[in-house]
Amino acid sequence: MNLHTFSLYDFIRHNAEYAPDAAAIISPDGVQTHAQFRANVDRLAAGLAEQGLQPGDRVAILAQNSPAYLELIAACARNRAIAYPINWRLTAHEVREVLALAEAQLLVVGEGHLPQLEETDPERLPARFWLGDAPPEGFRPLADLYRDPDGVRFPDIQPADPCVVISTAAVAGVPRGALLTHANFVWAGYQLIAALGLTAQDRHLAALPFFHITGLGLSLAVMQAGGANVVLPRFDPALAVQMINRHTVTLLADFPPVLSMLLDARQQAGASLDSLRYVLGLDAPDVIQRLYAETQARFWTGFGQSETSGLVTLQPVDEKPGAAGRPLPVVRLRCVDEDGNDVPAGQPGEIAVQGPLVFAGYWRDPDATAFTFRHGWHHTGDLGKLDEAGYLYYVGRKPEKELIKSGGENVYPEEVERVLRELPEVAAVCVIGVPDPKWGEAVKAVIELAPGANLTEEQVVEAVVARIASYKKPRQVAFVAALPRTEEGKVDRAAVKKKWGGG
Repeated sequence: MNLHTFSLYDFIRHNAEYAPDAAAIISPDGVQTHAQFRANVDRLAAGLAEQGLQPGDRVAILAQNSPAYLELIAACARNRAIAYPINWRLTAHEVREVLALAEAQLLVVGEGHLPQLEETDPERLPARFWLGDAPPEGFRPLADLYRDPDGVRFPDIQPADPCVVISTAAVAGVPRGALLTHANFVWAGYQLIAALGLTAQDRHLAALPFFHITGLGLSLAVMQAGGANVVLPRFDPALAVQMINRHTVTLLADFPPVLSMLLDARQQAGASLDSLRYVLGLDAPDVIQRLYAETQARFWTGFGQSETSGLVTLQPVDEKPGAAGRPLPVVRLRCVDEDGNDVPAGQPGEIAVQGPLVFAGYWRDPDATAFTFRHGWHHTGDLGKLDEAGYLYYVGRKPEKELIKSGGENVYPEEVERVLRELPEVAAVCVIGVPDPKWGEAVKAVIELAPGANLTEEQVVEAVVARIASYKKPRQVAFVAALPRTEEGKVDRAAVKKKWGGG
């Protein structure tokens, strides 16, 4: 083993050795201690090795959150394999495309997600395992993979070894994968521990999906601190309130409408949420003020993305209202023009990042990787401005990274537009994001109909849901006589936003 290596598995080992009886994973089904968690990880890693899994091989995971999901992530890390979580909200067509990109050696599927494999040729699927009871035909129980690790020689792990691929918004119909290393997660975790002051007494409500950098990153950071993750299969506000109070949860992540639903459930249950200390994420000012009025928690906000292993700036929301915080200690951050030069303080430029949080590149997309790493910096595709004190203010997205953030999910307008352009009734379409009190941002389709054609809002929504994930569907549809065009004859997105972007 190299003198300077350190990996995700090392803090799992550390917790098991120095706090073996402390809680590591809590779920509605029970509690695992750190010693039990490490033992399960080792046993599952031994089973993966027995399957012939080699360093760099992929294990695709299509399942909701569970203790076994975290064990699988850690067991892949132990084997120098790459965990490839799949968004379980995708359609069967989209899942097929992700599996084709991943070219996984193993596929683990959870209950309720078998229909999402219907468009994938069974002969093109890798070895299949079932995370749950009564595996269907063609699947083995994941529980069968747990083996005695004695005598198994696991490969040495290097910090730069790839660990997890987190899918980002779809490009040309296929979610692009951000490849994160052991070092990315270790640095990101310790940075959050330092910024928030996390300790072994902290407990995180792991209700956001593990296929998101926020859900997985916060879970790993709390584990690094020696704390516990309270794992829910998916966000259920009533169950969340119950688990927060029963297990003294101190930390949770928020994207609209998570926090407002949680506070409603708290009110209905007559619960206090006394243990809650930190809420991290984005939300409307009135929801944050409600959090302050009803709990002792403090709301933290920042800027980050999958490609930066999570957050690169962070602050209590009231420290500098409107800002996203200052760069965290292991981050170099600039706002630059198209030539890579710094823009003056107060002027918008593209947010560029350097440091150990920057990902290794896009999975099997060297051109996209080279473009984002131009001038020796990771170019986020987001626009921001820095004030004289170094606080970052988020401005928007660059045109080539036109993106809608709805309820924590990323939606590329082009992906929705491509589906709608296939309808014979549609002459032209422009999809934009508009303010939404529940979701933060909602998808709106502005459609120019073909001469003599008729189309209803319901038909538009049905067409999208039939092809791509339902969270990408338009929540608003506007039919217009003509869409504005540029001099080149293309739909003028800026003009559409100006006229129809008010929600």
